[in-house]
Amino acid sequence: MASSASPIRARLVGGVVVVPSIEDSRRLYSMGFYGRPIGAQKVRDPESITSPLILDPLEALYLSETRVIEVYDSSERPLGAQELAERLGLTARQLKLYRVYRSLRSRGLTVRSGLKYGASFVAYRRGPGLEHAPFIIHYFEPQEPFDPVELVRAGRLSHSVRKTFIVATEDPVKEEPYYIMLKWLRP
Repeated sequence: MASSASPIRARLVGGVVVVPSIEDSRRLYSMGFYGRPIGAQKVRDPESITSPLILDPLEALYLSETRVIEVYDSSERPLGAQELAERLGLTARQLKLYRVYRSLRSRGLTVRSGLKYGASFVAYRRGPGLEHAPFIIHYFEPQEPFDPVELVRAGRLSHSVRKTFIVATEDPVKEEPYYIMLKWLRP
């Protein structure tokens, strides 16, 4: 997803990545529904953005890694993706979630937090505001034990909100995510 234009300038402010320019915020949002404008609940269209964007840490890392944004610290020094991850304080689990995020984004999906559904992510084919997210994705560690009832609950929830439930995990050797899509069927 590397951009052919020069990277959008972002700043690390108090552990949060912000795109201060309104014009750049609009451009970045229109590139893939990245970020949330400060003080706004929903974005109708990029032109309605009237405040800087705040980027989720995983979005910021992805955009930095793909060179869509360049993040600067308070001393105006550019941060590479690895240093950005460290400065954002990403845990080992968050870095695993990042690999899932990056994988889903590379497949053309728009990825947002799934906290509302008790999951890791929701994903859109077209984007928020254009459709309801068709997928709920929850990440499990490869060796993490889980109660099968939890899987049934997640399946029932996803069915009731008309979303496909996807279990994401990681190949521990290749450190690459893989997915198991579950659908609720009636006998």
